[in-house]
Amino acid sequence: MRTLDLVTAGLLMLLGGVVLFDAVRLGIGWGTDGPRSGFFPFWLAMIMVACCALIFAQAWRSTADRPFATRAQLMSVGRVLLPAVGLVVAMQWVGLYVASAVYMAFYMRWIGHHRWVTVVAVSVGITVATFLIFETWFLVPMPKGPLESWLGY
Repeated sequence: MRTLDLVTAGLLMLLGGVVLFDAVRLGIGWGTDGPRSGFFPFWLAMIMVACCALIFAQAWRSTADRPFATRAQLMSVGRVLLPAVGLVVAMQWVGLYVASAVYMAFYMRWIGHHRWVTVVAVSVGITVATFLIFETWFLVPMPKGPLESWLGY
């Protein structure tokens, strides 16, 4: 795990350095109308680089090199990761709303072992509420599939 901590902290510090460089290019000072474009990215990147430097130093001093994850832990991550990947892939064909409803229903039933009534009520209710909020209230078009086209959206 020590090696992974060192590599991850190093890569994130490098990424933070890129953000810092670009933020300075944009301007990190205060203009007449408020902060310039690079002000907030600069300070967020500074915090990120400082935290990663602390993690790097802590990992460098550490002598224990235990495994990154056990098989059971990786299986637990897989139970969360695979449905999320399925959501992203399905969204391309069925749209955000249908894919989200199926994802929530699948996840609630498979991981949470909730009753079907609860699964259907929550997954359909949240999806319909999200649709109404984004499409009718905020007027923000989200990725849609055939169902939404059939309904006239």
